[in-house]
Order: sequence, then structure tokens, then C-alpha cells
Amino acid sequence: MRVATRHGLVVHMVSHQWMRLGNWPPRVRVVQVSKGTDSADDWIVEHIQADDIAVTADILLAGRCLEVGARAIHPNGKPFDVESIGMAIAMRDLMANLRDVGLMVGQTGSFTKQDRSRFLGALENAVQASLRNKKQGIASSSPQSGP
Repeated sequence: MRVATRHGLVVHMVSHQWMRLGNWPPRVRVVQVSKGTDSADDWIVEHIQADDIAVTADILLAGRCLEVGARAIHPNGKPFDVESIGMAIAMRDLMANLRDVGLMVGQTGSFTKQDRSRFLGALENAVQASLRNKKQGIASSSPQSGP
């Protein structure tokens, strides 16, 4: 929220449930969609534009955002990009299959200070790149590609 406020950006918080967000700046829009499979994802993909930024841990949603020219960042700071999204989806499917057959227990690591720092850096970089592209009147053809 601080990064968005610093740059004067609008933030959409999208969910199929009511969210108690506290006293956020006026540029934060809370969007509650109808319950249903992927209803929040569908809203996001219908409204996101080239060079907008989605923050999501949902790999499939990240892929859909990339398809429309938007940027996508995992909450741990790892950017999704057009070169790596296919592998990320394949790994997601593999891990789900391993969990389904009992070869792996679903467990994720805790959110660390390094994750927070990496996220803030990646978000600032994405915001700066998006603002440059919008100022120049161009849409990113391959968001988040390459260093």
C-alpha cells in the first residue's frame, strides 16, 4: 500500500469474501465478487490492463495476467514472466500430483524478512517500469522478461 500511495496508484483488492482492511488510503478499491470458481480471477483478468501489476501467489492467475500484457509478482517477490510461467505451471501441477498420491505433504515456508525485502524491491521495479512504459505510451510486449 505504501508503494502504491507513494506513486499515486489505485489498488484493487479483489475477493469473493468481505475483507476487513482497516483505514486504507482512498485509492484502495475493495471489490467483492460473487462466490464461484475463479470469480475473483475472472474479474481481475477482465479489468487488468497492459503494464498493470498483479500481486498473486496463484500461478494460473499470473499466467492469465501476463497474457494481457500485465505484470505479475508473487508475494515473496519473485516476478512471474513470460519465459518462466510455463515451468511454474508445470511445477505446480507436478507438486499437486505428488500431494494427491501421498508422496509429498503440502507445506510452504514461512514469510521471511528477505521475502518482504525482495517483494518491495520487485514491486518498486515493476512500478517504475510500468510508469516508464505508460509515460512513453507503449505497452510492454513481454512483461517482466529478462534482467
